[in-house]
Amino acid sequence: MQIKWLQTFVVTARCENFRQASEQLFLTQPAVTKHIQRLEEVIHTTLFHRTSNRVTLTAAGKRFYTFANDLLAEYEAGMEAFESWKQGYEQKLVIAVAPQIASSLLPTWLAQFMAENPTIEVITNIVSSYDVGQEVSSGRADLGLARILPIQPSIEALHIHEEPMLLTSKKRQGDWDEERVMQKDRIMTHNHPHCSDAFLQQLKHAYPLVRTMPVNQIEVTKRFIEAGLGSAYLPYSMIQEMNEVMTIPAQAISPPISTTYLLTKVSTVEVEKFIQFLMEGRK
Repeated sequence: MQIKWLQTFVVTARCENFRQASEQLFLTQPAVTKHIQRLEEVIHTTLFHRTSNRVTLTAAGKRFYTFANDLLAEYEAGMEAFESWKQGYEQKLVIAVAPQIASSLLPTWLAQFMAENPTIEVITNIVSSYDVGQEVSSGRADLGLARILPIQPSIEALHIHEEPMLLTSKKRQGDWDEERVMQKDRIMTHNHPHCSDAFLQQLKHAYPLVRTMPVNQIEVTKRFIEAGLGSAYLPYSMIQEMNEVMTIPAQAISPPISTTYLLTKVSTVEVEKFIQFLMEGRK
């Protein structure tokens, strides 16, 4: 029995069509048919009911599908671990991280952590702050870095960083204060968990005629500001890397504070090392 036969079987079972399976596997349709035939010969069992344009699993095929999925998962996990070992890694740490953190704070943190822990393979998954908790809760990530507290009761949240958010505009001539920016510019909102509906109400209360523009990606917000398309409240760490911009002192608006939380569910050696690293860096 060959691994490629199992892979072909699993994909064909999902597609219920030899042609579609061949396209997903980048094989010819006769090759897919041959793999299934060889597998059926080895286990002495018919796995599919065949009709003119589709295939469906037999009772035996359904039972074997579970076995094949489990076997492939173990094979892929084993190969992944072996590849990591060949590269000198002995441990793995999967981090689910919000985009705002990944593009500002995380690069500096990871550069130092990976230099101090060369045998730990670090994998980052970039997801919305709202989804970080679910990634950790489901076990797809060992820890998470988010701007908001998780809703999952099984997740522990550690407050590890905070910084001011400043009204940021394209650099221009003349005197620009908060009131003038609110009158002249579009204010981009919803690019950060702390700049959503509640903050929008504060803006509208202080400046009823303010024009707003929802932009749900913070990197896009930065580019829009640099292009002169509007202004927005951004975390201080993200403003530092921008070009030709200025920050506006607060007047009627109380700027939000950008917080960063470290989320965990299961304590592992790798997770504890990362937490210790961050805590020592804050001392």
